[in-house]
Amino acid sequence: MSEEQQIDSREEIVREFLSQNPGFLDDNPDILEMLELPHNTGSAVSLVERQVGIMRDRNKEMRGRLDNMLTTAHDNDLLFEKTKRLVLNLLEAKNLPAMVETLYDSLGKDFAISYYSLILLGDKKELPKTMARVASIEKANEQVNTLLSSNRAVCGVLREEEMTFLFGEKGLQVGSVAAVPLRYNNLYGILAVGNADPNFYKSSMGTLFLSYIAEVLNRILPAHLK
Repeated sequence: MSEEQQIDSREEIVREFLSQNPGFLDDNPDILEMLELPHNTGSAVSLVERQVGIMRDRNKEMRGRLDNMLTTAHDNDLLFEKTKRLVLNLLEAKNLPAMVETLYDSLGKDFAISYYSLILLGDKKELPKTMARVASIEKANEQVNTLLSSNRAVCGVLREEEMTFLFGEKGLQVGSVAAVPLRYNNLYGILAVGNADPNFYKSSMGTLFLSYIAEVLNRILPAHLK
């Protein structure tokens, strides 16, 4: 059977089905919306046809918005579940090394963040050995004073020496960063996440997640640093 004959055969099946089920399109208006129904008005476009076209375009736009809303809601649900899991695991950590390992494991695996770093401020000799980097407050003030003086997360492109301070050797691979000082009565450290894309973390972006995790760390870090 040729392709043309196959098309004719399918059209005949559709014709027969609609003939036997005249109310099908009434019961399925979504299919009717997708159909092209030109009117025999010559080269002119009828008012009805134009109105149908406008309604079809509006329906497509509304469906697009609804799809975006559903996608955003789904993403927010996933973010909430990951955040809840991280917070619970942080609360269950028995000591500082376990807490830092929990944080790093979540940021790297669960959240799939490219670059992340927890910097603890203090004397390296007095703190337990962990995966976190340790720096003196004097050194931190020298390298990232602007960040430490902020009361909220800072996003964007930092100087090369600031990136290196936050991420070590990997700092040269980081294009943009979101960082927040860990402060609760006293200054305890810095939590930073980065991405190779210079435009990934921007000053205009929301930092609700990072700020929330920082608030949790602010409450549990002091007990581990004693």
